[in-house]
Amino acid sequence: MAAGSQLEGESVLRRKRCGSQATFKKENIVKRFITLVLPCLAIYSSSFAATPPAKPNVLIILADDLGYGDIGVQGQKEVATPNIDSIAKNGVRFTNGYVSGTMCSPTRAGLMTGRYQTRFGHEFNPVKPEDGLATTEVTFADRMKTAGYVTGLVGKWHLGEVEIDRFHPLQRGFTESSYFAGQKKLPPLTVLRGREQGKIDEFIGQAVAQEANAFITRHRNEPWFLYMTPSLVHIPIEVPENVLARVPADAGDDKHRGYLASIVALDDMVGSVLEKLRELNLEERTLVVFLSDNGGTVAANNKPLRGGKGQTAEGSIREPFLVQWKGVIPAGRVLDQPVISLDLLPTALAAAGSEVKPEWKLDGVNLLPLLKGETSAPPHPEGLFWKFGDQWAARIGDWKLVQTGSKRLLPVALYNLKDDIGEKQSLVKENPDKVKELRAAWERWNSRNVAPLWPQKEGE
Repeated sequence: MAAGSQLEGESVLRRKRCGSQATFKKENIVKRFITLVLPCLAIYSSSFAATPPAKPNVLIILADDLGYGDIGVQGQKEVATPNIDSIAKNGVRFTNGYVSGTMCSPTRAGLMTGRYQTRFGHEFNPVKPEDGLATTEVTFADRMKTAGYVTGLVGKWHLGEVEIDRFHPLQRGFTESSYFAGQKKLPPLTVLRGREQGKIDEFIGQAVAQEANAFITRHRNEPWFLYMTPSLVHIPIEVPENVLARVPADAGDDKHRGYLASIVALDDMVGSVLEKLRELNLEERTLVVFLSDNGGTVAANNKPLRGGKGQTAEGSIREPFLVQWKGVIPAGRVLDQPVISLDLLPTALAAAGSEVKPEWKLDGVNLLPLLKGETSAPPHPEGLFWKFGDQWAARIGDWKLVQTGSKRLLPVALYNLKDDIGEKQSLVKENPDKVKELRAAWERWNSRNVAPLWPQKEGE
């Protein structure tokens, strides 16, 4: 072979070898892409699809007749409440957290609307079946549904008989509802899921947790608002033996031990729902609020506050008030600024990125700046106010002017709550100008209220 032909042949061979090597490299890269990169993309795509929504979930847990001092973080020493206490540990505890009513239904009407219930005549507990939340009012659930949320109620309603369609939760903004009628706590329990009646062979705390967890699981990939309202620790005191056995035998008489067992059961229920949030990786996507609808009755521990349910004394209107939103609200803070349950609606809407419109005439305010530590200013410099029949109260700053009494009205009293949380020493005589200031503020507030839609029930 000629030299030129030999060189040409070697050149062709080299090109063939180089071409085959290049082809091999390309094939190798493709194989590596398929075996290494595509699975990662698939995992990323799958996890992205399952990522919870940008709007946070909102969970409100409203206990029934729980006393100010009935949980560990508020001073309870007889039984442990680690699950409820964890909300304070992981978020904020308000020492001056109030509700707008002194009884169950008025407080719920205020919370459900973000407005003082006296603005629309819901001053007392309903008396007749046709008494209930006025249809002129837009509810918390209505607002959240408009904001793009699925909305759920589990537990007690007490804003009108569900047999009357206009009062049914499904007619008041709730997408789903699991309603437990009456105060029965031991199984079997009757539950109304939407409009379908069923039976649950569980204690009330377990039943409410079961229904709540099912709701959360069904809607884990979309924003939800859940209003969770167990009838614990309201009378009658009914608890399973296995729960009662967890209360020390020397903790008092049967009535007191039963009440303590109700608190344990309430804590178990809260723990079950918090565990479901952890299980579904929803803790950092959920704003959690725990409070009570009013202070406790005879069995409760309202200390160090004065009075209890049905009064404008602190023991009726100041409640455990805990808020958690992991990753957003700094943990373990205790705040003394007065806040009220009416604030929950504008706070939830702000968290959802929705605007509160002036024409809604909400009385609550957005607490997120305070909760996040962006401000320390009191949210209600104008004061907080109450009216329950002939009883009334006004709080501005540390000062409270109040007329209270369960069986008979007591004289108007003035207290500095910072120095006298138990309302033991009236300072009316020493501070006549402060009395005039608070009385005038209350009268301005009261001028915007309307007459009660039904009379006060005898005995309340």
